[in-house]
Amino acid sequence: MTAPVTIAMWSGPRNISTAMMRSFENRADCVVCDEPLYGPYLHATGKPHPGAAEVIAEQGTDWRTSVEFITGPVPGGGTLWYQKHMTHHILPGMTLDWIDGLANCFLIREPAEVLSSYRVRRDGFDALDLGFRQQLELFEHVRDRTGAVPPVIDSRDVLLDPRGMLTALCDAVGIGFDDRMLAWPSGERDSDGVWGKYWYDAVWASTGFAPYRPKAIELDDDARAIVEQCRPCYDTLFPHRLRPSS
Repeated sequence: MTAPVTIAMWSGPRNISTAMMRSFENRADCVVCDEPLYGPYLHATGKPHPGAAEVIAEQGTDWRTSVEFITGPVPGGGTLWYQKHMTHHILPGMTLDWIDGLANCFLIREPAEVLSSYRVRRDGFDALDLGFRQQLELFEHVRDRTGAVPPVIDSRDVLLDPRGMLTALCDAVGIGFDDRMLAWPSGERDSDGVWGKYWYDAVWASTGFAPYRPKAIELDDDARAIVEQCRPCYDTLFPHRLRPSS
C-alpha cells in the first residue's frame, strides 16, 4: 500500500498558487487544503485584508490548532494531500519543527511581477507582506534538516510548460504525474477559502494554466525599493528550480 504523501507548497501571494491547487485537486487521488494558517496570521497581525473577519471566524486564531490539522492524517483516509500555504503566514516566534514531516516545495515568482499584481488588490504593504524573506527561511530550514535541496518551481516555467514542470514536480515528491492536472472545470470549489470571492476571480474563470505573457511593469520609487528588498531571496532560490521533464 502506498504511504500517504502530504505536499506543503510554500508560495508568496499573487503567484499561480491557486491554479496549482486546482491542478492537484483535479486528480482522483488528491484532496487539497487552502491556506490553513491564514486566520491565525490575520488575528496576530491585524492586517486589513479583504474579508479578514470571515477568515478568522472560519479558521480560528491559534496557529497550533492549525498545525495539528496540517500535520495530521490525510482527510478521508486518502494517499495524497496538497496544502497551499502562504509563506508570510509564518509568524515571528512560530516553531518550524512541524514542517519536517511534510513534502515541502517552493513556488517562486519574479518579485516585480508579484508586486505589480499585489498592489492592484492592496495598498500600504511592505516587503514582508510579499513573503520572499519567509520563503527563503523556510527553504533553508528544510535544506538544513534534510541535507537536500527541496523542490523549487518558478511560475513562469510552469506556464511555459505545464506538463513538463508538473511531471518534474511529481517526480521530485515521489508521485506519478496525472494528465488530469493540466485542465479542470471552471468555477468555485468547496475547498476554496472564504476569501476566494475577493481574490479568485481569474481562477474561477479558468480551465487550465494560462499561457505565460510578459508584462510591461512600471514601478515608482517606493515599489522599486520593495522589489529590491525581495530580489536577493528570489535570486537565491531561482538557481535551485526544477527544470521541465521531457
